[in-house]
Amino acid sequence: MASRARVRAPELIGKGGWLNTGGNELTLSDLRGRIVILDFWTFCCVNCLHVLDELRELEERHRDTVVIIGVHSPKFVHEAEHQAVVDAVERYGVEHPVLDDPELATWKQYAVRAWPTLVVIDPEGYVVAQHAGEGHAHALEKLVEELTAEHGTKGTLRRGDGPYVAPEPVATDLRFPGKAVRLPGGTFLVSDTTRHQLVELAADGEQVLRRIGSGERGLTPDSFNEPQGLALLPDGKVAVADTVNHAIRVLDPDSGTLETVAGTGKQWWQGSPTSGPAREVDLSSPWDIAWWQDRLWIAMAGVHQLWTYDPATGTVQVAAGTTNEGLVDGPAAEAWFAQPSGLAAAGDRLWIADSETSAVRWVQHTDAGDGYEVRTAVGTGLFDFGHRDGAADQALLQHPLGVTALPDGSVAIADTYNHALRRYDPANGEVTTLATDLREPSAAVLADDDIVVVESARHRLTRLRLPEEAVRVESVAHRTQRAATEVAPGTLRLDVVFQAPAGQKLDTRYGPSTRLLVSATPPELLAGGAGPDTDLTRELVLADGVTEGVLHVSAMAASCDDDPAIEYPACHVHQQDWGVPVRVVDGGVPRLALVLAGLDAEA
Repeated sequence: MASRARVRAPELIGKGGWLNTGGNELTLSDLRGRIVILDFWTFCCVNCLHVLDELRELEERHRDTVVIIGVHSPKFVHEAEHQAVVDAVERYGVEHPVLDDPELATWKQYAVRAWPTLVVIDPEGYVVAQHAGEGHAHALEKLVEELTAEHGTKGTLRRGDGPYVAPEPVATDLRFPGKAVRLPGGTFLVSDTTRHQLVELAADGEQVLRRIGSGERGLTPDSFNEPQGLALLPDGKVAVADTVNHAIRVLDPDSGTLETVAGTGKQWWQGSPTSGPAREVDLSSPWDIAWWQDRLWIAMAGVHQLWTYDPATGTVQVAAGTTNEGLVDGPAAEAWFAQPSGLAAAGDRLWIADSETSAVRWVQHTDAGDGYEVRTAVGTGLFDFGHRDGAADQALLQHPLGVTALPDGSVAIADTYNHALRRYDPANGEVTTLATDLREPSAAVLADDDIVVVESARHRLTRLRLPEEAVRVESVAHRTQRAATEVAPGTLRLDVVFQAPAGQKLDTRYGPSTRLLVSATPPELLAGGAGPDTDLTRELVLADGVTEGVLHVSAMAASCDDDPAIEYPACHVHQQDWGVPVRVVDGGVPRLALVLAGLDAEA
């Protein structure tokens, strides 16, 4: 087994305390003898949710030797609320201890720079690996096997039950519902996301008429996996965004039969097909869907894109977005999104709730004919959010998950982390607040003169009369609070650290196996070094006169089994996006290291 640097793991501290431990406080000394995997996550982050799913199998297979600890490290103000973390742990089925760290204390101790980040601590309490982003489950599996063998031989491995204590279940008709649609008969179909079911409610939005699905995770004719978006199709059937199954399903409300029409059940990765027969192309966390322009549009939150499914041809394809995370308008193929999570069709526009940029955007046809373009109505980017009404170019939202087209041409916004229902009026360019004191509203649907809001964290539908006058609220504005890295003026060396897992090597059979894309906010921060390339090391030139900003770094590496005897080597993609706040000062560091996988040898 290769030798590793001996770095003692810092203690785990968080003002919010511990969840899933039966009220017990945990320390690293309590975990000595176990292999500990720290998962730095935040519940707004779809990549973090992907990693939760990646870890489930490893967690179950090595339950007697491995302890996974979730370290919840918030981006948005709402995510720093303790009850919101409690809700998220239940909502996403987290079955390991979670440390609520609202002030990012442990994040700073471990020098974490991105969500998600995984840190492995050996049974003697030393950090032995760090991985940022998704796609590392196979590497962790290999490392766990090595550590188990090494420390089993040394006598430093302790087997047994872990510290996880399941919380008591709560009885409610819905549990963290995601989206809803009104059926022709006036009833409501709701995605009961945490229970992996659909629920039909009576016209009053309260009485349960039936449940659809077994309630167990799965991709079978009788199961879902955290379903979200729903869309009524022209033939009366209902399309379902089966989010964690990475699939689109179609339900016949009359017969109750369920058919998979798009997706393979596997998550899309860079290099996978982006068009083709719908049942043969992988998808990635479809979060919402809408029927528009004679096809089903898909908010593909997992890869920051919009896709379409054409039932006439049985095909899917990318319709907008590059997979880069951010807010960039323009031709659909060049636009950037950040976890699009809500869709609403309205005439010649498809409205989008772009959650991570706290934005409302739209897609429309260009004058060229078949092309589309993307525009932003509200929102400025990944780091600014709040609750501010007024002119759209100054207004602020906080991680909206839903949009609803209103009869007057305006758009209602489920402003999720502000616990509010907002409204954008294209006629005057104004944003107003329609209702407050909702709890994580995730969608809304019209019902005659009312609007019915999915209050996800109150586990119910709430009917509101559409008000004629807006609610007045006190304006607040926030920026993502992360400590800026002080960098030296001039040339900055960017190193993305990647060490292939044991027994693997970079896959160069078909050309370069790595990719690096760099940009900045503001763009003027970089005088040189922006753009795509294949080398994971790059010299960036910081412009004179720009003293602070954010470096956006997107990296990918593909590794495969390094054994000539294996006829069909297994290959894996590792990828991550970083947004690194920087401040240019004399005496700052000349090198910025971002760990994709492994440990930074120069640290």
